[in-house]
Amino acid sequence: MMYDDKKIAGAFFFFAGVQSILLMIISICLYPGYCVSTNYISDLGVGSTSTLFNATMIILGGCTLIGAYFIHRGYSYRLFYVLLIITGIGAAGVGIFPEDTGLIHGIAALIAFFFGGLSAISSHKLLQPPLTYFSIILGLVSLLALVLFMTGTFLGLGPGGMERIVAYPILLWGIGFGGALIGSK
Repeated sequence: MMYDDKKIAGAFFFFAGVQSILLMIISICLYPGYCVSTNYISDLGVGSTSTLFNATMIILGGCTLIGAYFIHRGYSYRLFYVLLIITGIGAAGVGIFPEDTGLIHGIAALIAFFFGGLSAISSHKLLQPPLTYFSIILGLVSLLALVLFMTGTFLGLGPGGMERIVAYPILLWGIGFGGALIGSK
């Protein structure tokens, strides 16, 4: 059975989001004393869960890059393609350069978060309502949370909680976006 480029892209985005969420949950459960409120997501990339978490981030980035390739083949929306490429590079960079590597890790995470939020927003041109609206909202929530996170405004969630409000909307968008592409005619 042959699949078109849009469905292949969708499968990669769907898988990227699902594997990221599930393997982060597993990493959290395996990490001794981990607290989602006080620990950063990338704390999972050092210590006993480093191999699992870093591989998860590299897979996320790789799937995003492959999905972007098929988006480029299936649509003529260059801006979105470029945003996805940058997001994928940032996500893979988080796993390639774990938290204990210093500044380069922070730059990779910032790239993944910022361009992931922009990708969610810009995807609205490829979607139908109501997913169009949800994509814009998830992207805006992520970007607003990124500003709050970077200014140390955690709203009682702690740094780990606020970082999740940055990251999870992007992953959830990827799952929804991927599902929409898989189900497209």
